Amino acid sequence: MNKSRHYFHLHLVSDSTGETLMTVSRAATAQYENVQEIEHVYPLVRTQKQLDRILNEIEAAPGIVLYTLVDTELATRLERSCKDLGIPIVNILAPVFAVFQSYLNVTQTHRIGGQHELDAEYFKRMEALNYTMMHDDGQIWEDLESADIVLLGISRTSKTPTCIYLANRGIKAANVPLIPDIPLPPAVTDLKKPLIVGLIASAERIQQIRRNRVLSLHSENYNETYVDRKEIAREITMTRRLCSENDWPLIDVTRRSIEETAAEIMALFREKKAREEEEA
Repeated sequence: MNKSRHYFHLHLVSDSTGETLMTVSRAATAQYENVQEIEHVYPLVRTQKQLDRILNEIEAAPGIVLYTLVDTELATRLERSCKDLGIPIVNILAPVFAVFQSYLNVTQTHRIGGQHELDAEYFKRMEALNYTMMHDDGQIWEDLESADIVLLGISRTSKTPTCIYLANRGIKAANVPLIPDIPLPPAVTDLKKPLIVGLIASAERIQQIRRNRVLSLHSENYNETYVDRKEIAREITMTRRLCSENDWPLIDVTRRSIEETAAEIMALFREKKAREEEEA
């Protein structure tokens, strides 16, 4: 028997973008069934006036408060006010900082949004994103050799979102569609530098996604084989055979999130780099 969903207010207070808080809170909430958070996100909180408004909203909609504030005056006031209101509050980075400081024996710099600095790593991610967007869905073939990773797969196997996720981690990722009865060009099969990975999913899953896509586009002139289960199964077999013949790793994304798929791809990429370093 299904239980009714329980809603609660979740206040996320950050002096930066709030991405860290949202990631942690959603990971925690996902562990509880029939519970749904009502998120109140307050990014770039750096003044007492901003905190005044936030405290009024917390008092009006009590719930759990998570925060990351470098300014000790703001943090102390937020903590004290929540305590007076009887509202639970957690500085999610405090225990992490304590462990780092104890182990490293160094002083914390108290930099707001330090992970978002415009450093070399940032520009590497931007370059990777530009590359990935230019090489989406086989748009450019000529310079695939400069990619770190090339993903192959039939339609609706999450190639594009996976590539974008990888690019956000500084990896130049391109993706190439596999089309039935059309062989891959030498520009792909002759690649030496990139890690090439095939993506597949179950025929049922792909059929469902393709049908939803056709409906969302209100398309009446689509090829019926696009959503035919037997044809989709043939495309999957083609993908398996192609990867087997070329010794390319193959990942089934049927029950995987984009993050899980990307994590396995990055593990394969690290293994490839390690082998190349050993052979050098």
